[in-house]
Amino acid sequence: MRFFYNRRMREPQLNPSPSPGDAVHATTCYMCACRCGIKVWTLEGRIRYIQGNPDHPVNRGVLCAKGSAGLMQHYSPARLTRPLLRVGERGKGEFKEIGWDEAMAIATSWLAPIRARNPDELAFFTGRDQSQALTGWWAQQFGTVNYAAHGGFCSVNMAAGGLYTLGGSFWEFGEPDWDHTQYLMLWGVAEDHDSNPIKLGLGKLKARGAKIVAVNPVRSGYGAIADEWIGIRPGTDGLFAFALIHELLRSDRIDLDYLVRYANAHWLVVRNPGGADDGLFARDLDGNVLCWDRERGAVDARAVDTTPMVVGEYTLPGGRTAVPVFQLLAERYLDPQYAPDAVSERCGIPGDTIRRIARELASAAFDSKLSLPIAWTDAWGREHATMEGRAVSMHAMRGISAHSNGFHTCRALHVLQLLLGAVDAPGSFRFQPPFPKPIPPGNRPGKARRADGGLDSTPLGFVHAPEDLVVDADGQPRRIDHAYSWAYPLAAHGMMHTMIRNAWAGDPYRIDTLLMFMANMSWNSAMNTSETMHWLTDTFEDGEYRIPRIIYSDAYASEMVAYADLVLPDTTYLERHDAISLLDRPISDADCASDAIRHPIFDSATQPTDDGRPRDVRGFQTVLLELGARLGLPGMVEADGAPKYADYADYIVNHERTPGVGLLAGWRGEDGSLEGKGAPNPHQLQQYIAHGGFWHSPIPESARYYKMANRDYLRWAHGFGFVPNEQPIVMQLYSETLQKFRLAALGHGAHQPPDEHRTRVATYFDPLPIWYEPFEHDQTSRETYPLSAITQRPMHMYHAWHSQNAWLRQIQTRNALFVHPDTGARYGLAEDDWVDVDSHHGTITVQVRFAGNVQPDTVWTWNAIGKRRGAWRLSKDAPESKRGFLLNHLISDVTPKGDYANADPVTGQAAWFDLRVRIRKSDATADESAPQFAPLQFKPAPDHPLRYGAKSRNHEHPSKTSTDDTLP
Repeated sequence: MRFFYNRRMREPQLNPSPSPGDAVHATTCYMCACRCGIKVWTLEGRIRYIQGNPDHPVNRGVLCAKGSAGLMQHYSPARLTRPLLRVGERGKGEFKEIGWDEAMAIATSWLAPIRARNPDELAFFTGRDQSQALTGWWAQQFGTVNYAAHGGFCSVNMAAGGLYTLGGSFWEFGEPDWDHTQYLMLWGVAEDHDSNPIKLGLGKLKARGAKIVAVNPVRSGYGAIADEWIGIRPGTDGLFAFALIHELLRSDRIDLDYLVRYANAHWLVVRNPGGADDGLFARDLDGNVLCWDRERGAVDARAVDTTPMVVGEYTLPGGRTAVPVFQLLAERYLDPQYAPDAVSERCGIPGDTIRRIARELASAAFDSKLSLPIAWTDAWGREHATMEGRAVSMHAMRGISAHSNGFHTCRALHVLQLLLGAVDAPGSFRFQPPFPKPIPPGNRPGKARRADGGLDSTPLGFVHAPEDLVVDADGQPRRIDHAYSWAYPLAAHGMMHTMIRNAWAGDPYRIDTLLMFMANMSWNSAMNTSETMHWLTDTFEDGEYRIPRIIYSDAYASEMVAYADLVLPDTTYLERHDAISLLDRPISDADCASDAIRHPIFDSATQPTDDGRPRDVRGFQTVLLELGARLGLPGMVEADGAPKYADYADYIVNHERTPGVGLLAGWRGEDGSLEGKGAPNPHQLQQYIAHGGFWHSPIPESARYYKMANRDYLRWAHGFGFVPNEQPIVMQLYSETLQKFRLAALGHGAHQPPDEHRTRVATYFDPLPIWYEPFEHDQTSRETYPLSAITQRPMHMYHAWHSQNAWLRQIQTRNALFVHPDTGARYGLAEDDWVDVDSHHGTITVQVRFAGNVQPDTVWTWNAIGKRRGAWRLSKDAPESKRGFLLNHLISDVTPKGDYANADPVTGQAAWFDLRVRIRKSDATADESAPQFAPLQFKPAPDHPLRYGAKSRNHEHPSKTSTDDTLP
């Protein structure tokens, strides 16, 4: 018998060359902080796919897994659909749906009495929102000092360390010279920030044969492709940097000309132990800082025609003694305590390795003879035929920032760069506009209220001296988070991580309402997670909540939503306007200034949901402006009381921070012919959309290096409003700002700390970078808890947002505690054993996996994978909640002594990575992680699989469309 196979009947009818869609929309990704350009292809109003925009200056077409999976973020079952009002106990997740009119009326009724009575009773804290130019301004107009952004538990050490030293910083505000560097050191860099530009840059380095050295306790991502991995012990990066500095000084491999020309190495510092001027810069009667000229003695340090001394001790007119900054620097770091062999054991790096790295850095900087044939003129009018380079670059991120010694570690790296002449020279670290800024930047934190009730400045800013602190007449904190107090003076981003405990405790006073946006403070953004949940729900004896009211806005049903009294649902990033502004978190690169927008590709009411009902959500920025208008806040209403702005898009176009300066720099002026400064252009957003959603303006070729002292750059930057004048920016090896605080602690000046803070301020406000053990790493802690514990961000996920994403969950649905095999053997562990992990604060039970990519005295896990049951509308048995976990349960929000927040004493940066633990095989028999908490009572997601694409795939064959497709 013969059988015939009918190929035509059996095979599906497929179109081998389908159209990518019937429309394409250029906008900006929101799947991490990178803010890449994307093209969203749609077919009949449905997303077909997302690709990188090859014309965009940030990513040049490159797109990561997160960006591609933005499709599933937009269609997430966890999306909130309507305003919610709590009906059950706080923290249970029991709500009733209400309309926007009622929601706005409730919010206004809560906020209006606060504004009239005492604006500081509102605490307004925002997470990863990327719209701080609006939210900070709104807080200023409301009049509350209690505003902060996410940076206090993320990156303020990085920002402050750089801005008080270089006038710019690592993170997303500077970049290596990818085209010319021959040696790159990555310090504490994970794969979550600025990821696609870094990937592009690393590709250039690998193709050119440049050396990449990764300094990190864990080797993942970028470290995995590095030529050398330095598995450092957490919290010792500053000590390693000092050993490198020691070697460079000892071998005289430094760039003294650079240090004198662009930094304050030659500035004279008064030596007057016990005196009110000790450690301050010597100045003449006109206030000019002095240096010691070889021929003329004390002269203006900024004068061009000098031959300044950088070592020695000199007698000033009047008899005072002074020494150059470089003399102090050499005295400190040539001390034998910083020799490679002296720091080797503590850092976990062989002394020979430290010496070799120092030699390699010096060779890359000085022996490469990098020179670009580009003529330029410095800020003093001197002409240069070439731009001389230093082919060594550094980049750093949270691994060095999130420690209680992180501020000084960041400064130590900058001093290392400066000694090599490797800041904004060809081949080195480069500033991105609008940086560099004057040191410190001019905007101080707001303290006083204007006649209209608003603050005299934005709540966040930069402290120059003790008189800028936000404290009362007794020196006690005025802010609920204690930022800008004597305990944490340079808290430039605020201290979101201390706010809930302090609000619960009424320290320094009780607040009425907590307003938060995109800040998952009851879960992965909390240090001391369990107790934070208690603080959010705790009551007085009369049953009233200790934090009376909580208003929360988010796009998704996160853990924090359950703790709100009023929920204002946000849109997805494809349904709203956003401004990626130079006033906020710029996306410039070293060769051009850039900004961008997002714009609504979809109307949220038309986007499918699992219950078939239209979503009634609004962009939080528009909601905030409407609230401001309802409250009559200055700048948000016209003279007749009508709203000044119809929505956020109207605000983006028409708001001016100062005359001619708005959120966007492109296509300004009534006809759109201006850039940087100009009157509002009513068609500005349309012109952005027509240009792919972004604007960029190239820096003149002669202005692209030495930006701190390049005449062409300073003129260009001043024209854009980036700097207040065209004066050169002198980088600060030695910080007089810090010394002013130290003098105050020693009893000098009109503004002095309370007695309980004097020793702390005197110790940690050293004008030269210092290293000290992280607060949880003292000898007793190291003996009791012998292991460090840290987290890394996976390249494919960002914060908690993405471990609810259907596509990204296919990559990973749970985490484990990664332990070096030798460490596992030492504790008698086998692969997949369950272990109890103890800290001085608590215990978790988790599963271990062995990994050789970790420093043996360190354990680690992926960040924010673990979820609470019921959150994010995941199934009740989702691996993220059953086996996933957070290290946050082990991290206390206060130091082991309980005297201060678990934070850097200079900036208040949350010290996540100070954590010390011990591990032991668990006696638990349950096959799930601990602790576990009662499930949140959110509506469960549908049980059927989340599928996408069948309808688009069979668009030309409607008879073949899948009946089980759950998305368009």
